[in-house]
Amino acid sequence: MPGLLEPILHEASLAGMTLSEINTWLSQHPASYTVLGLLGLTLLAWVANWITRHILLRGLRHLVKAALPDKDPDLSPLRVTSRLANVVPALVLSAGIVLIPDVSVTLLAVVRNVSTAFIVLTIALAIGSALDLGNALYQRRPDAHQRPIKGYVQILKIVVYAVAAILVVASLIDRSPLILLSGLGAMAAVLMLIFQDTLLSLVASVQLGTNDMVRIGDWIEMPQQNADGAVIDIALHTVKVRNWDNTITSIPTKKLISDAFKNWRGMSESGGRRIKRSMLLDQQSIHFLSDEEQAHLACFALLQDYFVAKADELAAWNARHPGTQRALNQRRLTNVGTFRMYVLHYLRAHPEIHQGMSIMVRQLAPTPDGLPLELYCFTSDTRWVEHERIQSDVFDHMFAILPEFGLRVFQQPSGADMQAMGSRLPVVRGGVL
Repeated sequence: MPGLLEPILHEASLAGMTLSEINTWLSQHPASYTVLGLLGLTLLAWVANWITRHILLRGLRHLVKAALPDKDPDLSPLRVTSRLANVVPALVLSAGIVLIPDVSVTLLAVVRNVSTAFIVLTIALAIGSALDLGNALYQRRPDAHQRPIKGYVQILKIVVYAVAAILVVASLIDRSPLILLSGLGAMAAVLMLIFQDTLLSLVASVQLGTNDMVRIGDWIEMPQQNADGAVIDIALHTVKVRNWDNTITSIPTKKLISDAFKNWRGMSESGGRRIKRSMLLDQQSIHFLSDEEQAHLACFALLQDYFVAKADELAAWNARHPGTQRALNQRRLTNVGTFRMYVLHYLRAHPEIHQGMSIMVRQLAPTPDGLPLELYCFTSDTRWVEHERIQSDVFDHMFAILPEFGLRVFQQPSGADMQAMGSRLPVVRGGVL
């Protein structure tokens, strides 16, 4: 190539050379004429690319910024148009190569095939960017987290890129795409093996979206995958969960169909979050209430109506049954039963306990560690921090009020208990107490 250009530069530098003489000289050197045509075509393609990027795209960028000043860059259509701008020089090369005289058939085929393949690839990338733009716009909708479309967008991109790959290969080898497609039938088994995870993930994504099993923002719990947190992304192959310790767990989408998991969305939407916790009472502290204790507990505002109703009930029962003159044959109030009713009335009067849901205070089966008294209710605030605060406030009050009923909380003896017990034992001297 440089050897062909040297005569041109040498002759063109001669003063007084007319245009007709240059044409005569070029007609005598057809190879140099072809080289000049290729250089001119390359320069034209570069100029077209420069005009497209530095004038058209720059002007379009200013228009977009003026029309959408506060929009997210991911929502800008410039990502699509910048991809399509690469088509311009390829079109110039593909259309202009046929205008250059004396171009070999091989060079003509190579330039046109490569340009066509480049155009197909560029259009495929632009379609991919357009799909991403559509997904970003969809995520701006207030209900987008309920039905994410990211998995479907990824499927469309895979289809577009697969078709583009076939067309690119067909353009480079200058064959019909149908020939390649006919050959894919024999490779179906291999493709199924290669893309089995993708196919399974596609089916799982469709089932998740159709059945509304998982949304972005849902709190899911999947111990077998070490996942316990909020869903932050739903893609074709994986679902990302930000755990409560701020670690990220990626769960294969198909696992959400084949394995069991717990979704706490129902709790959030119901407006109530459950409290189900027990306090262990020392069974040796349980006894019947004396008249003095009843008079003391009747001062509690929450128990006044209870004592009135219970006194009438017990009096009527004892009057109907013989032998109730003796205390051991009578029905009497117990401190644990009275405390249970106090806790129930306390929960029903609590402003942060959901009154439209179940409220229950019950005894569980006695254990060697004491008598479990379980509180079962729902807080009206489902946020984790507020729920724990309300639950702690309730049990703070329960533990503090417990001695008023003559009850004790059971706990295992500690080191201080053992030391106090040892200090009360008599000292043994000489083997004799």
